Amino acid sequence: MERKTKVHAENGKQEILVTREFDLPVELLFKAYTEPEIIEQWMGTKVLKLENKKHGSWQFETSDAQGNVVFKANGTIHEFYPDQKITRTFEMEDTNFAVQLEFLEFEKLTNNTSKLNMHIVFKSIEYRNQLLRMPFAQGINMAHNQLQKIVTQIYPKHSSE
Repeated sequence: MERKTKVHAENGKQEILVTREFDLPVELLFKAYTEPEIIEQWMGTKVLKLENKKHGSWQFETSDAQGNVVFKANGTIHEFYPDQKITRTFEMEDTNFAVQLEFLEFEKLTNNTSKLNMHIVFKSIEYRNQLLRMPFAQGINMAHNQLQKIVTQIYPKHSSE
């Protein structure tokens, strides 16, 4: 089955472009990235900090069934325009990945559909390729499928069928 989330990585470039259309109004898609309770459900991670504003910061942490922390990430929010755009850094803690820069743009397609455009810039081509060797495309597609499902369950009358 074809993935709904598209990942485009052009050879020789330090970037990845990720796009996904959702059967959600743009306001609900934006909430999925800015409301801690929703983020925790679709990402399966704990939101330790999320300051949705320019110069704000964020920190997420994921634990296994025994309570051991298996993933930590953090960053700084550089731009925050409700229902339109978030520009932020993304750093995976305790890994050899360099900090990356993420431009998230939220686009209204119709009253009930929207599109996420993510432009991720890496320190080097090698860091980008290192991420691509992981199941990144599969993982982000699964996460976006979960986002669609969770937000549709929370706001059933606002999503399109």
